[in-house]
Amino acid sequence: MTTSLSFTLIFTSLLVINLLIKFWLANRQMRHVAQHRAKVPDAFASVIDVAAHQKAADYTIAKLRLGHWDLALDTAMLVMWTLLGGLAFLDQVLIDFIGPGMWQQIALVFSFTLISAVVSLPLSYVQTFHIEQSFGFNRMTLGLWLSDMLKGGLVAAALGLPLLWLVLYLMQSGGAWWWVIAWGVLVAYQLFVMWLAPSVIMPLFNKFQPLEDATLKDRVIALMQRTGFQANGFFVMDGSRRSAHSNAFFTGLGKQKRVVFFDTLLKQLNADEMEAVLAHELGHAKLKHIPKSLLSSFAFTLVGLAGLGWLSTQTWFYEGMGIQPHLGSANDAIALLLFMMFVPLVSFVTKPWQSARSRKHEFEADAFACQHANGADLRQALLKLYQDNASTLTPDPLYVAFYHSHPPAAQRLARLTA
Repeated sequence: MTTSLSFTLIFTSLLVINLLIKFWLANRQMRHVAQHRAKVPDAFASVIDVAAHQKAADYTIAKLRLGHWDLALDTAMLVMWTLLGGLAFLDQVLIDFIGPGMWQQIALVFSFTLISAVVSLPLSYVQTFHIEQSFGFNRMTLGLWLSDMLKGGLVAAALGLPLLWLVLYLMQSGGAWWWVIAWGVLVAYQLFVMWLAPSVIMPLFNKFQPLEDATLKDRVIALMQRTGFQANGFFVMDGSRRSAHSNAFFTGLGKQKRVVFFDTLLKQLNADEMEAVLAHELGHAKLKHIPKSLLSSFAFTLVGLAGLGWLSTQTWFYEGMGIQPHLGSANDAIALLLFMMFVPLVSFVTKPWQSARSRKHEFEADAFACQHANGADLRQALLKLYQDNASTLTPDPLYVAFYHSHPPAAQRLARLTA
């Protein structure tokens, strides 16, 4: 058996295993939520009514059913691009039209990204204008939805195309250790975007107004002073323009760091609860969860680029995924795209570890909030958010272990009560 055929079998096996595990986990979640739909868990019976509990169950199941279609479409597109020759065909069409060289490679990545985005549009439309709409969460108009996509595409092109050119140039001319230089570039790029986002990128999509509630602002300032935290202002974002869901978050780096509240959150919570939620978010910052996550991401990126550097020189890597590499011109863009399609099949095994680490961080941030605000207020705020966002109270434990970045409601509120 040739090396390329062996790799085809490995690739196909990983694809099938990923598909089966994801379908199995989603079906477990659907069954578990449906089985517990009729009765509110005892721990929540006094604060959440049956109608709200059943709405959360129905919302969860509806999203999972759409997720089945999304998973099937992603798998079909992956097979089409690779084993059925879609990427090879697109590559040859662009060579015939543009000729080999850097512009052709950039056009290949751009065309691949554009086609993939267009194919995903129908399911995105259903998610927004059917599921979110039917459960009372969607506030977007069709025009705003299209505008967001257009602006998002333009921002991605403005930021991403120069980076793509630089990475492809390094792959072609950077020598055997090009991936080390590329890693440094990607780290700097990610930090730059995080710094730029609050003042330049995010205002393209949402309006940010200074927090005007004087009482709440005084409490927020007092909380930040006693926790030793500084931020460049407190802002309210018009999240209600798009969705009834709510949130609060930190964004930015250094002096660009901001505290942002969704306007929907201000309507749902009182001042005590808002302070507790902010204390939780401050916990993430003070406990350095974001830097820790960034460092992990940077480490995985370095390992991934090293893998790409090696695989891009192996003929069997291309042939095993349905591509005949060029002999007289560069294969860098093809290698990059194939690697981006292959890595998720391998990295899926790390998903439970990533989710467990994130849940641990959430528990730690809750504990921090209880030290610097009122734990009972945080518990009450979370109860309101679970209900208002239609979050299921009865998730399947194994599904939680794989996917949930936040602890299940019962575990989280039990710790807060204790």
